[in-house]
Amino acid sequence: MKDFPKPPFPEQQQDMPGSTDKMDPRPDHGEDSYKGSGKLEGMKAIITGGDSGIGRAVAIAYAREGADVLIAYHSEHEEAAETKRLIEAAGRKGVALACDLKRPDECRRVVETAVKELGGLDILVNNAAHQANITEFTDIPDEEWEITFATNIHSMFYLSKAAVPHMKPGSSIINTTSVNADTPRPTLLAYATTKGAIHNFTGGLAQLLGEKGIRVNCVAPGPFWTPLIPSTMPAEKVKTFGQQVPMGRPGQPAEIAPAYVMLADPVSSYTSGATIAVTGGAPFI
Repeated sequence: MKDFPKPPFPEQQQDMPGSTDKMDPRPDHGEDSYKGSGKLEGMKAIITGGDSGIGRAVAIAYAREGADVLIAYHSEHEEAAETKRLIEAAGRKGVALACDLKRPDECRRVVETAVKELGGLDILVNNAAHQANITEFTDIPDEEWEITFATNIHSMFYLSKAAVPHMKPGSSIINTTSVNADTPRPTLLAYATTKGAIHNFTGGLAQLLGEKGIRVNCVAPGPFWTPLIPSTMPAEKVKTFGQQVPMGRPGQPAEIAPAYVMLADPVSSYTSGATIAVTGGAPFI
């Protein structure tokens, strides 16, 4: 078993949305470790928030499993270019699309571009997220609440609605929820509320799309070492991030990508409406 880094980490803080290269230690996305075996051969995937963190790890895994991948991102052009390079290094087609997923028309553009550039759509991974740590409830700006919902849950509706007409039986939608759906962190009130909504959206949509043969599932990460952490948390919290779970450390993005592969794999044909919790041993109900 690989010896992944444990806290304490160097105190560090970045401006949002954060940079992978500035993190210490640098996140492991599976660049040197993930080995594919053709599980997704010939499939076409969209991954939102695919430029870094969990999205980058899933993009690497999907490409090495044989899928062509479009990553949708906001403005992290250098990060997105590196993820696209990693997809193409696996011998697959990679597309990096800058967009604003808070807008319904932009969500539709993401799907239209994927269908045109990749030649179809089999997998939609709704992974893009926004969060902010705010201690006092009355200090949460109206705009912050609205941006969090627009990014985390509204985009999921618009993307899924646009994607479904292009999906054949056997396709899948995979949403990223969080352990905050079950145990909301009070200083992440807006974020945690959207993650609870994502959990219910997944369960309801799985029932609506069952007859079409389209599976809908979600992954609930615990603490994961991504640019979202140093860019949205105080430096002293970053130093001890992840030590509260039984494994005593945050997960690396490479450690959660296999859950997204399993849910996209056609052999998981009876798995729909499920939540896969990847938490380092912390219970998720």
